[in-house]
Order: sequence, then structure tokens, then C-alpha cells
Amino acid sequence: MAHQKSADPNVFILPDLGEGVHEAELIKWRVQVGQTVAEHDILAEMETDKALVEVPSPRAGTIKELHGVEGEIQHVGNPLVTYVGDAAADSKPSAKGSPAPAKTASAASGHANGAHAEPAEPAHREDAGTVVGKMSGELAGMSAAPGKALATPAVRRLARDLNIDIDRVSGSGIGGRVTEKDVRAAAAGGASCGMGQPSIPAAATTPSSRVPAPAPRTPAPAAPARAATPAPAPRPAVTFAPGESVTRIPFRGVRRTIANRLRESVNQAVHFNVMDEADVSALDTLRKKLAAASGEKVSFLPFVCSAVCRTLSMDQFRVLNSTTDDANEEIIQHRAIHMGIATDTDNGLMVPVVRDCDALGVLEIGRHVNQIASSARDRSIPRDQLMGSTFTISNVGSYAGRFATPIINYPEVGILAVGRTREGVVVRNGGMFVGKLMPLSLACDHRVVDGATAALALAEIVRLLQDPEALLAPARG
Repeated sequence: MAHQKSADPNVFILPDLGEGVHEAELIKWRVQVGQTVAEHDILAEMETDKALVEVPSPRAGTIKELHGVEGEIQHVGNPLVTYVGDAAADSKPSAKGSPAPAKTASAASGHANGAHAEPAEPAHREDAGTVVGKMSGELAGMSAAPGKALATPAVRRLARDLNIDIDRVSGSGIGGRVTEKDVRAAAAGGASCGMGQPSIPAAATTPSSRVPAPAPRTPAPAAPARAATPAPAPRPAVTFAPGESVTRIPFRGVRRTIANRLRESVNQAVHFNVMDEADVSALDTLRKKLAAASGEKVSFLPFVCSAVCRTLSMDQFRVLNSTTDDANEEIIQHRAIHMGIATDTDNGLMVPVVRDCDALGVLEIGRHVNQIASSARDRSIPRDQLMGSTFTISNVGSYAGRFATPIINYPEVGILAVGRTREGVVVRNGGMFVGKLMPLSLACDHRVVDGATAALALAEIVRLLQDPEALLAPARG
């Protein structure tokens, strides 16, 4: 797909921020009207699907108008910045400063919140690489220095990890941009793209970075026309007692994304919960031995992931490793298990993904969980590692609490909440002992998963956690 450009060379439109991204929230302006900028100076910070993106200027010039206010949703293809005069006339960069955000320019141009028209959906979308961090490359008129590849920071980091000289990789993305797919292809078969050492084959990369190709799907017959749903009546404004002190916090950024996705889950999935406790006394002993032998910190979570993977791999429980395609009224069962790990961050809840979790041993799962959780918290995680999970685990017990009623990570059909492990009385062979008890809460979509199936699946997870030796090896050989 060719990148979009404005017919007016002085108007910079919001570029394509990545595959499937049609809009972004304007978090912060980094320039103001009247400021002179250099090429690649940062114009604004945008947020898309939990990824923070810095949008650079495609040229040098003086800012004439800013289209939009902070907190506003901007659509790809709509004007973002207007420059003064001809592109060649304004070439002097400005001194760096901290300009105040300009919020009046949008009103002057008539671009109020929600007033932008949605751009027409292109007929074909191409892999545009990951979008976390500063964007660079041939986007809406941007160009790289001669001999330098067009690529996002996440793709450059992947190239370094795979020992690939990215400037020698031929890009297949928009405007010749190098994508993740290009880097992996170079690693798989292009020794000429190396940086002085043999290239690492794609099969040797960590499973957490592999994205399986979707299986072809037969189009479903068109659904019969339905009567239009009447628009809901406007809600009355919330009122408070006179003089009452309140603080109003707008839904923005990650918090808005979380709110929208939770609402979608509640609207679509039919939630029900099954709860139980596992005696993890033996698991606790095994965990400590493994930590001492490996020299690594080992938590309960990798063992829980392994137990879930083994359970979901069983024929009678594969339905829990599914997602729903409500548009086509289909249930999509997945063979591989891509485990979402709910992660609390300063910016809100994120769900990074351990791909092919069923092919990993306990120590490998622990390393992957630590890596994706850390990168989610510091906002360096690539966007594709926040997508594609088939089942989610939420470790609420790392803070406090026992049982929970977790919200399904739609379009998945199941989520397991792990409570705080505590000492309690357990019964073994007719005797009473003090052991370690781990509370487990399984929530499922009742449209897809029957109650008996969920209860038996949770019982199997409990059984595996109470007999943990088998959990050390991968569930999938």
C-alpha cells in the first residue's frame, strides 16, 4: 500500500502507524504554532492500542497550525500539522525548548473532537512493522539518510538481537521500509546481511517473538438484515452537592483502551466462574530446589502456565484455547497456546503474550514472562507482543486477595486468576496437615464453554499443580 500524502505540500497528515491501526489518541503536542522545526523533530506523542508513538516532522519548516487538542482521537489520513509557506523556504531548525501545547489551532480550523471523517479503508494493508517508540522512514514524505534503512526502533532492536545489519536488508514495507518479516527472512537465509558473524536462523529465535500465520477461512454466508437498534437515550449529567470537592479525570490513553475492551468483553461474552484451591506444598518445595539449582528466581507463575498448557492441550479441553469471531459467528480453535500474562503497569493493565507457551519448559516460561512484563512496564514492548493471545492468566495474588471474578480478555473464551498462596489446613490420606494453598478462579464464555467442561478443566489444573514433576518439561514435545 502506498503511503498517503496530502495534495498540499504544507499539510502533514497523520501517517499509517502500523498494520490495523486506523486511529490514535493525541497525548501531547511537542511543538507550538510559530515554532520552527527541523526535519525529524518530534511533533507530537500519540497512543495506539497501548503503544506510545512519537511522530516526527517530515520536513523543516515553521508551524502554522496544529490540528487537534490533547486527548482527542486522530484518524490516519487526516491533517495533523500545517506548515508555513514552501517546504524549501523554511529550513532552519529551532532552538529546543518546552513549548506550551497549542489548543486553539484546532478550533480555528474546525477540527473538533470527533469531527474528522474516517478515511476510506484501503483495499490492501501491508505489514508495516512494529510501532513502539520513535517512527522514522518513508511515512508521509519522510526519508532516511542515504545508505540507512527505513525501520522503526523495535525492528532495529530485533535486527541487533539477530545479528543482522539492517542497512543491508531489502525492505518490503511502505516506501521500502524494513519490517520485522524482512529481518526474520534475512536471519533465516541471508548470511550476507550479517554483522560479521553467522546469521541466527529464524527457528532459533525465541518463541515469544514468532507470530503464526492465520489459517485461511471460508467466508461465512451473509447474515440476514436486522432491524436497526434505537440509539440509547442520553444519560443525565452527574450532579454533586454544592461545595463538594471532586476531581474529574478523563478517560485517556491506556485507561481509555482498557475501558473500551472491558466493555466489549462484558457486552459480547457470557461470563461464568469456577473456583477451587490447589495444595501446592510439593510444588513449593520443587520450586525452591529448581531456583537453587539454576541460580534464577522462580515463582509459582511459570508452573501455573505449564499446568494450563497441559490442560488446554487435552482433546476434551481444547475448546478453552479458542477465540470467537462474532462477525462471522465462528469459534476458532487454536492448536498452539499463546499465553497472555496480565501485567500491571504505571499506565494501566497490559496483556503481553508468551507465544507457543506450550513448547517451553518452566524456566523458559519464567524468562519469557519476566522479559515481556519488563518491556510492558517501560513501554518498549513491540505492538505485536500485545496481540494474538489465546488464553490469559492474571496473577492477582502477587498483591493480595484470594478468589476473583476476572473479565475475559475478549475474543478469548477463558481466563484464569491466580490468588495469593497462603498457609492453610489440608487433608492427605485421612490426616490433617498445614500446607500451601493456591486459590484459582477460572472464568469462561458460556456461549463456547460448558460449565462441566470448565469445572473439569480446573480440576485437571489443580491435579497437575499438586503433582508438579511433570510440569518441568514442555507440554508440547
